[in-house]
Amino acid sequence: MTERLTITQWAEEDRPREKMMLHGAAALSNAELLAILIGSGNTDESAVELMRKVLGNYHNNLNELGKASIEELCLYKGIGIAKAISILAALELGKRRKEESRKERLTILSSKDVYECLFTQICDLPTEECWLLLLNQASRLIDKVRISSGGLTGTAVDVRCVLREALMKRASAIVLCHNHPSGSVRPSREDDVLTQQVSKAAQYMNIRLIDHVILTDGKFYSYADEGRI
Repeated sequence: MTERLTITQWAEEDRPREKMMLHGAAALSNAELLAILIGSGNTDESAVELMRKVLGNYHNNLNELGKASIEELCLYKGIGIAKAISILAALELGKRRKEESRKERLTILSSKDVYECLFTQICDLPTEECWLLLLNQASRLIDKVRISSGGLTGTAVDVRCVLREALMKRASAIVLCHNHPSGSVRPSREDDVLTQQVSKAAQYMNIRLIDHVILTDGKFYSYADEGRI
């Protein structure tokens, strides 16, 4: 029978597991939590040291790390496809957990509420997507629907699709939202035209367009805040 190792005999890359068992997950650093996921480092670095280096190259920001590709992570010695997938899968689960925690209490009263409702879904995307928030009379979220997806600099939006979704869900108010992969929140001429078209069309159906919000990572532009709706 193989002799069982004591915790003090574990390899250095396994020590974060000991710490988690004794003190809980909250006691671990981001690098230590990621080290548990990959299990081992390389011939020169422990799992913790490797993940400290990786995190450092992404400004110690988990959101930035979550935008990395599998190919980028595989450039690090000691990280193969399986480990890269484990890292990105864990970060995606974190985003989804945060998203689910908001659903029961979500009321849209400001452009900041719009940003917090959608940023985990569209701010990291490499291409533009347009989403629609559907609200009831109390400004509570009924549903959020992707209306279109496109390229790096734009996405085509059919106003009829916007109104159809609002009518099907019996929404009293709507919010248009889309991301700018470029990082700039400055609205384009096409954004201005779309806002005007949707606003006018919605009025005929007694539906209010209360805002059009452009999102990037950490920033947003609100037509309502700027007095343009």
